[in-house]
Amino acid sequence: MNNQSNQENILYLVTGVTGNLGSSVAAKLLSEGKSVRGLVLKGDLATAYVPKKVDVCIGDVTDRGSLGHFFNADNGTEIIVIHCAAIVTVNPGFNQKVYDVNVTGTKNILNACIEHKVRKLVYVSSTGAIPESPHGIAIKEPDCFDPNDVVGYYGKTKAEATQAVMDAVRDHDLDASIVYPTGICGPDDYAFGPVASFIIEYCEGKMSGGVEGSFNAVDARDLADAIVTCCEKGRKGEDYILGNECVTMQQMFRMLSELTGTKEIKMILPAGTAKLFGKLSDLGGKITGKPMRMSSFAVYNLIRNNVFDCSKAKSELDYHTRPFVESITDTIAWLEHENKIQTLIPLHG
Repeated sequence: MNNQSNQENILYLVTGVTGNLGSSVAAKLLSEGKSVRGLVLKGDLATAYVPKKVDVCIGDVTDRGSLGHFFNADNGTEIIVIHCAAIVTVNPGFNQKVYDVNVTGTKNILNACIEHKVRKLVYVSSTGAIPESPHGIAIKEPDCFDPNDVVGYYGKTKAEATQAVMDAVRDHDLDASIVYPTGICGPDDYAFGPVASFIIEYCEGKMSGGVEGSFNAVDARDLADAIVTCCEKGRKGEDYILGNECVTMQQMFRMLSELTGTKEIKMILPAGTAKLFGKLSDLGGKITGKPMRMSSFAVYNLIRNNVFDCSKAKSELDYHTRPFVESITDTIAWLEHENKIQTLIPLHG
């Protein structure tokens, strides 16, 4: 695979290429001289942020018929698929669209991979699909998946989809590997995911307090490096956790205040109080019909065990991450450039 002549006959297919992770993966592949085709939804405005050299293909993972052109390749061209597309939700209840994209969409991709005899599939799952270990025990890669063993509908759909990938390896001899990112952070997040949104709300003074809990998020650029490496070094049927250092809410507040000049929030709710507050927020959401930011599920994600064992990825994929503060610094600079926040401290020089 390292032979130049072979590289010219390999096409990388990336789903979810308009997302922060998918676009980072595409950028990494292009920087290595690879040919990349990205799947985008018709009318997706985020297509404007996809790296220019990507061959953009209109399609939908939930529509199996629309994937024909995406998988079409010249004779003699080998295909490697990186399946990033997913819908992330913090709502713990059933959502048909989330199921259609995360589960049915993944099964459609699997069927296309088998039909077209692709060389490799790397599936981007989530640590949300992995059952939680007790506090004090680092969470490792599981042997099998059961949606009933995890909390939250997003995690349940990713667990079901991940098991489908494992089944395809066993039943159809598909060469597939799985990666489990924790949270995703970093600049160029035009979907303004959880970390970017958290920074914006903090800088706008919309937070009155925090929760006694932790973040575990990885820079999309570091995840992209590991995923591209997994295409070459990931073993068939094996899975790899891609996590980072845990950062407490208090550390996050201090970091953001030091980097932006925003007044630091000092109030941190104990876990028990936060759980009660989450239940009250759930009740308020049912009454108003509006989603509440500090729901029981949001509280759970903060106070749960967020320590993950990444030793397998470090050993087999040469996985490493930049310091979390560097990712946050770059994200703040990007958000300021996009006029989403205004800092009081110059970040550079």
